[in-house]
Amino acid sequence: MNIFIASFIFSIIVLMGVIRYLGAFVFILIGYYSLTTTGIGTYSLVFFSFGVIPLLELIIPPYASPNEPKSIKAYTMVLYAILPFYFGLLLYFLITIGHDTTILTILGKITAMGMLHGIFGINMAHELGHRKSKLDQFLAQLLLWSSQYTHFFIEHNRGHHKRVATPEDPATARKGENIYRFWNRSVRESFLSAWKLENDAQIRKNKAIFRWNNDMVKYLVYQTALIAVIWSTLGTITLFYYLSAALFGILLLETINYIEHYGLLRNKISDSAYERVQDIHSWNSDHLLGRYLLFELTRHSHHHENSLKTYPELQSKEKSSQLPTGYPGMMLLSLVPPLFFKVMDKRLV
Repeated sequence: MNIFIASFIFSIIVLMGVIRYLGAFVFILIGYYSLTTTGIGTYSLVFFSFGVIPLLELIIPPYASPNEPKSIKAYTMVLYAILPFYFGLLLYFLITIGHDTTILTILGKITAMGMLHGIFGINMAHELGHRKSKLDQFLAQLLLWSSQYTHFFIEHNRGHHKRVATPEDPATARKGENIYRFWNRSVRESFLSAWKLENDAQIRKNKAIFRWNNDMVKYLVYQTALIAVIWSTLGTITLFYYLSAALFGILLLETINYIEHYGLLRNKISDSAYERVQDIHSWNSDHLLGRYLLFELTRHSHHHENSLKTYPELQSKEKSSQLPTGYPGMMLLSLVPPLFFKVMDKRLV
């Protein structure tokens, strides 16, 4: 009975406009607890994200209601409000992680910080990076810088959105490609692709490649500087822990990339061109918790149809390819390739 009551209360809350997205602060609260406790409690954010949420999404049905935001500014303020908490938790992690001695606690805090990197450091950067505002783009790059994945700003906006659902796109998983091979290929090829995109842009402007005008050069300098500051002030062990957390966050992103476009391909209409991107070229999910806690990232089909749409404007697309459950559940399923293929391959027909 308590589950039904909770579901009813939640259904009321999700109808309340901008308030529903404030639920993302639950990650901040649980993340804070994970970083300030010891032992098994440090895994609270992981348990919540990959235990509680998937179970609730099996109970709470998908909700394909249209989004009708009245003021985009209010929704943007939700993102701005999260920024100081995210960076505050990152700073706290860096200052305190070197004092922990037990492996259980250290691993728990690394995974908790990695979750925060993925949820906020990269996911919020994805949302802000598509906007035209110089401030939003700066904040997107700042968030990616904290996660050591700044090249995503170039590759995602100028590469992935152009080549999605084609063999040329590093972030589109091929049918039959397991998550572990995809991680290796996507991380490596996305980095190389970002370099090529930026180098080609400099060549078109008749500028030298390896100069400060090249954003990839800037990103590498900034990221190296952050690593140097952490190493020189907090030591080698803390740097290792920081990079481990950043890697965990990066793999969360790449796992989302994996499930968002697995096996979906556009038809080729000429030797050098593909059909336009349509709703069917992204996997969509209308499961409530994933939608509101991840700022509508799961309404991915509409995002690829119009990447300038802000998160509260994204709609459910009738013809989009639908995932059987929300993102956290699908991410867990992807870690067991035979089961993932069994569930997903039949949906590709």
